Amino acid sequence: MRYAMNYKQIGKIIAFILILEAVFMVPAWGISLLYHEANAAFAFLKSQLIVLVAAGILLAITRDAKHNFYAKEGLVTTGFTWIALSLFGALPFWISREIPSYVDAVFETVSGFTTTGSSILTNVEAMDHGLLYWRSFSHWVGGMGVLVFLMAIVPLAGKNEGFTLHILRAESPGPSVGKLVPRMRQTAKILYLIYVVLTVLDVVFLLLGGMSLFDSICHAFGTAGTGGFGVKADSFASYSPYLQNVTTVFMLLFGVNFSCYYLLLLKRVKEVLRDEELHLYVIIVVVSILLITWNISGLYTTIGESLRHAAFQVATVISTTGYATTDFDLWPSFSKSILLFLMLSGACAGSTGGGIKVARLLLLMKSLRRNFHAVLHPSEIRKVRVNGVPVDEKVMNNVNGYLIAYVAIITFSFLLISLDGFSMETNFSAIMATFNNIGPGFAAVGPTCNFSAYSTLSKIVMIFDMLAGRLEILPILVFFSKSTWKKN
Repeated sequence: MRYAMNYKQIGKIIAFILILEAVFMVPAWGISLLYHEANAAFAFLKSQLIVLVAAGILLAITRDAKHNFYAKEGLVTTGFTWIALSLFGALPFWISREIPSYVDAVFETVSGFTTTGSSILTNVEAMDHGLLYWRSFSHWVGGMGVLVFLMAIVPLAGKNEGFTLHILRAESPGPSVGKLVPRMRQTAKILYLIYVVLTVLDVVFLLLGGMSLFDSICHAFGTAGTGGFGVKADSFASYSPYLQNVTTVFMLLFGVNFSCYYLLLLKRVKEVLRDEELHLYVIIVVVSILLITWNISGLYTTIGESLRHAAFQVATVISTTGYATTDFDLWPSFSKSILLFLMLSGACAGSTGGGIKVARLLLLMKSLRRNFHAVLHPSEIRKVRVNGVPVDEKVMNNVNGYLIAYVAIITFSFLLISLDGFSMETNFSAIMATFNNIGPGFAAVGPTCNFSAYSTLSKIVMIFDMLAGRLEILPILVFFSKSTWKKN
């Protein structure tokens, strides 16, 4: 039996997401009123009206949508949802004229929702408070996933668990997605409950360090979503060592697979301690901090200061957050090379971080060892195992396919933005920073610079890269496949 793409159900989900987006703008509108920022308040009201009208039209068109939903619909829905979320989410920046160019506004918004943190703003401190809040909040809602949030609060498909599983698989970062509990909607609730609790704890610790409530909320949103949009031009450099250390700890915590926290809630501590991905994550972090501390010790007055800056920058890069306490572009090449590797690796699967993911690195290392063993023992068949459990060969094939697509997109994107004439270091780090959802790169896009000088074409390329990186490539590439739009 052949079936066509369920466009009406896809449109219905997008409509619900747009309604959520309009609701999400309410606090930002309130903050604009609180700070007597009439221009920003009007921009949010006008944006909400446009978003709600678009959602109403979609709901009217899709009112008789059927619930049949497959993996293909899950991928297409996720891609379309994030594109719509970004295009409409850019309206407050553009309507207020805080960002006069719509492409620049979309770049900033995509960077927010994908938790990248790359910015085109040349003077972030001049922006209205409501818009600063909206930038940071986009990190928070995009970190765990807006569709996961929707599943947690709205039973869109009743008892259709396949529906929610396809959505969760398409939006969640990592080589594979499993269920924490039998029902996927309950899984989404658990994920967001853990997410909210950690965010609140971060706010509390920041407040205890003397940070203002507004700054604490914005920075906690950026830390939780591993995004990196700050409210000051120097990011975290002017904050106290205590606040920097607190943020270092929470960036690393949000880079851990959230299933580990769920297991801790169930008091299954031994399973967490045996987790091989967590082991590799901790080893990478500790070794990187020690090596960088040793390498930059001559740049700072004390070893403690070197350790603090090294730990913060390692945490911000491996978790793909993007904050900074110092201009690491001035560090020795050895330290910058370590940071470049951390840009590639990223955080754990099932976290809010970007990058290739530590889980994929682990699988690639085990696959390489298996292939080497096969050369020495051709007749012996070995399975790749993680935490003692055999890994399905489909997962291994998906990891290899992801790596091929990863290299191809980086190469093609690098060539396209090279037309702008910046240095190779600037262009390569710009693509690595946007595709891996890091934020700052090196040279002209380093932690004290921004992406405003790039052409419109280059910004569109990096907008694509940010979306593809956050959604693990496939939900974006699926648009370019003829088989996606054919009846199956």
